[in-house]
Amino acid sequence: MPHILELTGIAKEYYGNRVLKGVDLAVGEGEIVCLVGENGAGKSTLMNILFGMPVVHSTGGFSGSVKIGGKSVEIDSPFKAMACGVGMVHQEFMLLPGFTVSENIKLNRELTRPTALSRAVGGLDEAAGRRLERLDHAAMDADARAALARVGLEVSEDTTVGTLPVGHKQFIEIAREVDRKNARLLVFDEPSAVLTESEAERLLETMRALASDGIGILFITHRLDEVMAVADRIVVLRDGERVAELKKSEASVQRIAELMVGRKIEKRELPPRSFEVSDKEMALDLQDLKVEMPGEPVTGVSFTVRRGEIFGIGGLAGYGKLGVANGVAGIYPSGGRVLKDGEDLPLNDPAGALRRRVAFLSEDRRGVGLLLDESIELNIGLTSLQVQGKFLQSWLPGLSLLDRGNLRGHAREMIEWLDIRCVGPDQPVRRLSGGNQQKVCIAKAITLDPDLLFVSEPTRGVDVGAKQRILDELVALNRERRMTIVVTSSELAELRSVCDRIAIVARGKVSRVLAPDAPDVDFGLAMAG
Repeated sequence: MPHILELTGIAKEYYGNRVLKGVDLAVGEGEIVCLVGENGAGKSTLMNILFGMPVVHSTGGFSGSVKIGGKSVEIDSPFKAMACGVGMVHQEFMLLPGFTVSENIKLNRELTRPTALSRAVGGLDEAAGRRLERLDHAAMDADARAALARVGLEVSEDTTVGTLPVGHKQFIEIAREVDRKNARLLVFDEPSAVLTESEAERLLETMRALASDGIGILFITHRLDEVMAVADRIVVLRDGERVAELKKSEASVQRIAELMVGRKIEKRELPPRSFEVSDKEMALDLQDLKVEMPGEPVTGVSFTVRRGEIFGIGGLAGYGKLGVANGVAGIYPSGGRVLKDGEDLPLNDPAGALRRRVAFLSEDRRGVGLLLDESIELNIGLTSLQVQGKFLQSWLPGLSLLDRGNLRGHAREMIEWLDIRCVGPDQPVRRLSGGNQQKVCIAKAITLDPDLLFVSEPTRGVDVGAKQRILDELVALNRERRMTIVVTSSELAELRSVCDRIAIVARGKVSRVLAPDAPDVDFGLAMAG
C-alpha cells in the first residue's frame, strides 16, 4: 500500500528523560495500524509530535523525519497537521461543553452565507466581507447529521454537549474528525476507554468502514482484543523503543502483552481471605439514593454492601452506574439515605464523607481527581493533609508546617509500589501519561487510609500490565486491610474477575445483584433493564 504516513528515527527528550529512542512507524492507505505499549512507553509523545502539539516544540523539539503522502513536512502546530489531512481523537476530550453537537463538529470549519452587508463590504475588501457573513446553521446541522450517522450515533445535533454521557462525547469527537473533507489519516488515542462493550464494537465497525474508504487509521488502545479484531499490523513500543512489528496472523493477545511488558502475563488468581464476610455486618446501606449527575442520573438505587466485600457496580453508559459513587462522595446533588456502619452518612458533603473514612477515586481524573500543574507528591498527599492533618509538623500551638521530607518519602513509596513512570516525585502531573495520572489518583485515595473505598473506572486508559497491577492492589487492600471496596466499571469482565457481588444499574435503578459467575445471559438481561 502507498504510505500516507512515514515516521523515521523519531527521538525526543523531556527534561533529560529520553522518552523516544529512534522510532520508525508507517501507515498505508486504507490500513489499520495498532500502536500498543505500556503507559510511559512513548505512545502519547509520538502522537504529540505527529499532531504538532505545543508541548513538543516548547521543550526543544524532536529529531527524525515526518512524511505525509511521501513528502517531508514540518508539523509545528495542530492546524498544520489538520491541513496535511491528519485528524486526532484524543484520549481526553477536546470538546466545548457549552456548545451544541453541531457547533463542536464544525468548530473552525463553520459554514457561512452572505448577507447584504457582507456583499457590500466584500466589494471593497473581500476578507472583511467574509467576516461579516452569517453562520449557515442549516448547512452545518446537515453536515453534523451526516457525520453522526457515519459513526452510528443517534443524538440530536442541537443538544448541548455538556449534558451528554461520556460515551456519546467520544463518538462526537470521532464525528468531528470524520467530517473533515481532507482527512487522509485518523489517529485514535484510546477511543474505547470510556465506551461500553456494545459501543466499542460499533466503534470498530466505524473504523473498518473508514479504512475501506481509503483512510489510514492509527489506533492506540490497551484493549488487546480490539487489536486482534481490526489490526492489519501491530507495532509494539516499550520504554521509548519499537520492540516489535507483527502482522495480525503472527499475533495473539498473550504474545502482544508479553512484548509490551517484557515479561509473561499471568492469569489473576485471587488470594483467600483471612476473615469472614458476613451478611450480619453491613458497611454500606443505600436507601432510595437519587443523584443529579448529568448524563448518569440515579433515580432510586438501593443495595447493601457487606463489611470486607469487593462490591461491583456495572451497567450501560448513561444508565446511572457512575452516579452512585459520585452521589455518596458528595460530588453531585443527592437525596435519599446512606448508612455507613449503621450510622447516617452526610450527603452533599465531600469533606464529611472523607472524615468518615470514605474515599472516592473519580472516573474523571483530570477534572476531579488531580491538580494538573502541581507535583506528584502534592497530588498524592494534599487531601489527607487537609482532612486528616497528615504530613504536617507542629511548631507552636496552632501553627503547623508541611513536612516535605515525610511527604516526599511517602510519594516515593507510592511511585515504586504502583510503578508510576516519572522522573521523580516533584514532576508536574500534567506531564505524565494518562495511565500514570490514574495511578497517582489511586495513590491519593490509598493515602487517606479509608475503610470504605469507592473506585470508578480504575483501569480506564491503563495498559494491560498496569491494569493487572491496579486490580491486584485493590484485592490486596481488601485482603490485607479488610477494606470494603465498591468498584464501578464499564468492563464487566473486570468486575467479574475481582468482585464478590455485582449490582447492575439500568435506567437509574438497580436491575439485579448477581454473583460474578452468574450466566452471561443474566448479565445481559439485567443491563437491558
